[in-house]
Amino acid sequence: MKKLLILAMSAMTLFSVNLSTAYAEPYQVSITNLTRGQIFSPVFAMTHNRQQSLFTSGEAASPELAALAQDANTDALTDLLSNSAHVHQISQGTGVIQPGQTASLIINSHHRARFISLASMLVSTNDAFIALNKFKLPRRSVSIMIPAYDAGAEANDESCAYIPGPPCGNANSASAEEGEGFVHIHSGIHGGGDLNVAQHDWRNPVAKISIRRIKKHN
Repeated sequence: MKKLLILAMSAMTLFSVNLSTAYAEPYQVSITNLTRGQIFSPVFAMTHNRQQSLFTSGEAASPELAALAQDANTDALTDLLSNSAHVHQISQGTGVIQPGQTASLIINSHHRARFISLASMLVSTNDAFIALNKFKLPRRSVSIMIPAYDAGAEANDESCAYIPGPPCGNANSASAEEGEGFVHIHSGIHGGGDLNVAQHDWRNPVAKISIRRIKKHN
């Protein structure tokens, strides 16, 4: 089984897709982990137009988003969205975000791509993730508090056999018991399996997202 930390060591990858970069507008995006004991996987972020999004609440997660939520694996999501005519750029973080820490990345927007979406797994869960979904980029700066979502892709049995983060370390292995089948707000850790509630549970919001437009100097 692959360890989560192997995924965390992947280098930052930037993609410019379909739209011209002649009028690119850079933004700094910072993600702060507000939980006590949940590690966030390397962040996946993209800028896009209003036709694109990561998911629709109350509907089934795509298999590509489910892979991120279950195993912190962004390969399939990157392959899918890098071929979308609605996506301008994809940027991925370089490492995990520990509780209380902040990580930042730079991503470009475009006058035809004024929205941002991002996602990251809470690694000591079955399929919990944070997300900013189809958010309008600010003219200057903005901060948003966001909750944890449940991808609904597998049952929240809290068994180490299906959890990539500590204390488990088992990625690429999903529970055979199906989840709710739709994306919804996660209800946290309840102690029904191998996870310590005092260490791994949380109350929403779980993350602070700060977005700042970077001024370009001539």
